[in-house]
Amino acid sequence: MNRVDLIIPTYNGREHLRTCLTAVRNQTFPGFNVIVVDDGSADGSDLMMIEEFPEFGYLRRPGNLGFAAACNTGIGAGSAEFVALLNNDAIPEPEWLKRLVDAMDRNPDAGALASKILLADGSGRLHAAGDTFSWSGLANSRGVWELDQGQYDVEEEVFSACAAAAMYRRSALEKASAITRHVFDADFFMYLEDIDLGWRLRLLGYGIRYIPDARVAHHLSATGGGPLASYYVARNSFAVLAKNLPAGLRRRIWPRFLAHQVRQLFAACLHIREPAARARIRGILAGPVFAFQHRQKRRTIQGSIRVPVTSIAEQLTPLSQHWERGRG
Repeated sequence: MNRVDLIIPTYNGREHLRTCLTAVRNQTFPGFNVIVVDDGSADGSDLMMIEEFPEFGYLRRPGNLGFAAACNTGIGAGSAEFVALLNNDAIPEPEWLKRLVDAMDRNPDAGALASKILLADGSGRLHAAGDTFSWSGLANSRGVWELDQGQYDVEEEVFSACAAAAMYRRSALEKASAITRHVFDADFFMYLEDIDLGWRLRLLGYGIRYIPDARVAHHLSATGGGPLASYYVARNSFAVLAKNLPAGLRRRIWPRFLAHQVRQLFAACLHIREPAARARIRGILAGPVFAFQHRQKRRTIQGSIRVPVTSIAEQLTPLSQHWERGRG
């Protein structure tokens, strides 16, 4: 019986998907099922899947409803003990799945595992060694842009797992989705949906571990990034706080977060001719309304908290590490 459902969302990324699935074929762990979720690609991805990867599951959706919704579709189509997520522009090393399953087995309290994600450009630089969340209310990829020199080679707790290459315990996802009737919040469309899920898992008392020998190379922003990232990261950041921040942390984090957003707004106005700056402005302006639309979700999430606020506070990074993350 397969222990892992490996979900790979894709949208107009045929060539990257081909490279990704070739690496998936080389996984040394035998017990896994692949589900590729296509968000309505128009680049021939469907024919490639039929001709070159007939052994893998393939679900084609009628249109692009976003990364979060695609992940939910794939998760709902499986039933394995563990759920692995992999971006279509990510290339896992042969031992990747095995390392994650072994880590799940030795960490029964873990709800999620983060991989070591390196840039696929051969620079030896990191994209993420787990995700962080700061006292300024901002998410970041731990170690982003740093040269990998072994400084993140210790298995340890991190705030959340970057969904570009992560593993989740299905029973934990079921408990998280029982609160708000979704695993990933499809309203986010893309970006920060993994941080949002990480908050819910932590509020339920699950640990999230970083596994340094589960390695993946990532073609950063091959199917996202740019103005898309600027808009959705800015907008979705408001909803992450509005939904998940416990009352005991609100007065300490919200003022710092809002002050940062004002600074970002003025900085973006200075570069108004750049598409990414204009997208960030739109995202910041849309953020408060978007957050208000999540008020019912906040009520249900806050009513489900199973851990003291101090246990969450211990996982927040210092104010000196408050830059925002944008990733693809």
